[in-house]
Order: sequence, then structure tokens, then C-alpha cells
Amino acid sequence: MKLNYKKIHPFGAMVETAHPGNAPQQVQVSDLRALFNQEHLVVLRGFQNFASKDEFCTYCDLWGEISLWPFDKVLELVEQKNPEDHIFDHNYVPLHWDGMYRPQVPEYQIFHCVSAPEKNQGGRTAFSNTALALERISASERELWARTSGVYERKMEFYHSKTVAPIITSHPTKGFPVIRYCEPPKAGDESFVNHPTYDFQGLRQEEVEGLIQGLQKALYAPENFYAHEWQTGDIVISDNYTLLHGREAFTSGASRHLRRVHVLGSPPLQNPHLVFHS
Repeated sequence: MKLNYKKIHPFGAMVETAHPGNAPQQVQVSDLRALFNQEHLVVLRGFQNFASKDEFCTYCDLWGEISLWPFDKVLELVEQKNPEDHIFDHNYVPLHWDGMYRPQVPEYQIFHCVSAPEKNQGGRTAFSNTALALERISASERELWARTSGVYERKMEFYHSKTVAPIITSHPTKGFPVIRYCEPPKAGDESFVNHPTYDFQGLRQEEVEGLIQGLQKALYAPENFYAHEWQTGDIVISDNYTLLHGREAFTSGASRHLRRVHVLGSPPLQNPHLVFHS
């Protein structure tokens, strides 16, 4: 099948099937991987929906080794009653990278939209291209960020971990500069469930607010930021080494149901920033 796609602004590519109902397996992963390496985010739309999470996993196996979590391979991202963590709430999720608290950091995040929320119910998944952001910051911002490391600790059902990561580091296989940053929850937001603790090393206390504001401005700038509005059946493959991602809040009770699988790079990336994991 010929790979037809259109660019997404400001980064990414959307592959839509010319014949609705085609299986996504009909598109060669080698072609999608080449597009992924160029665009950092690939959306498949209009293809045959996966009948089950096992069928979704079978597709993800085509991309490489799936990262195994305590809950198995697939994370069901759906609102829970009385959630113990914000990923199962309907609230926003700040920008972060996946695997930051795990022994191995996945290269690919593969999402499948089982059921999309209705229009105007929110719940878009947000992606920030940190390589683009770094091309556009001032020399003074680069100097500040380059000497700063974030210190993050998070305890939830699946782990209790601490990681210390430079704000500016290098892509682990391609070498270009990227940002590793876990955005703090909004100040004073008492509705945010189980937020991680955070601190910063390498800067003066009076510089912290400027750091956070500068990062927010750069990461959410329209020329670096894309928010994906889900349609049922969408598949999104995103570059966890280059992008940060998060989630917009959505209407409680909306039919938003995503599945997510982590696929490791080749070879798997051992987390260089992990201090402890239990």
C-alpha cells in the first residue's frame, strides 16, 4: 500500500486510508518508521478498528519490543471513580516524558483511541516538540536551562521512583539537543490528584519562577506545540525521546478511552536519570 500522508502543523504527519476499513497492518511499519524519524509523530486515521487490546498488542509488536508493566503491556486510559492518580482522573496532565520513573525509557508511545469524547468535551493529548523549542530560545534562556537539572519523585500504584534529569540533554541515538522536563501542576490546584514532588538543581532560588515561565512559554508556543483531537479508531505513534506530552482536561463522564503501549528502542534505553525505583 502506498504511503499517502499530509503534514500536521507544526510537526507530525497524518496517514489516512483511501479505503476505510483497511487494516493498519497493510501499511508497512518500515515506511511508517521512516516517516516517524522525520516527523516525530504519526497519526493513522480511518483504518479498521482493533477488536481487542490483544489485537492492538499484536500490532505494536511490529514496532519492536513492548515494555512490560506490572499491569501487563496495555495501559487503559479511562476515567475512574475516585482515582488515586491523575492519569485516571478527568483533569489535565502536565507535560512530561514517559519512562522517566522506570528502568527503561521507551522510544515509541503507541496510542489507540477505543472511544473518543464528543466535540467540545476536551481531552486532547498534547505534544511539545522540544527540539523545535530549543531552536527558538534566547541565549540567556539556553544558559539557564543548560545548567539546571530537575529533581522529581513520584509514588503511585505501579512504582515509587526518583529521577534527576538535565533540562537540556541529547537525544540518545541521534545526538541533537532535547528537553527533559516534568511540568509542575498549576500552583494552588487542590483538585490535582497525586502530584509528583519536584525541585531544581544548578540555579538560584530566585531563578526558579523564571525557569518555569520560560519553559512554559517555549513548550506551549504554537510553533512547537500540537494537541491531538481524538477520533474513535485513531492510532498515534509518538517520539518519546524528542517530545513531551500531556493531556487537556475533559468533561467527567465523557466516553474518552485510550489504550497505550510503550515500545522500547533497539537497543532498549536504560534510564540514565533514575536515582531509585521500587
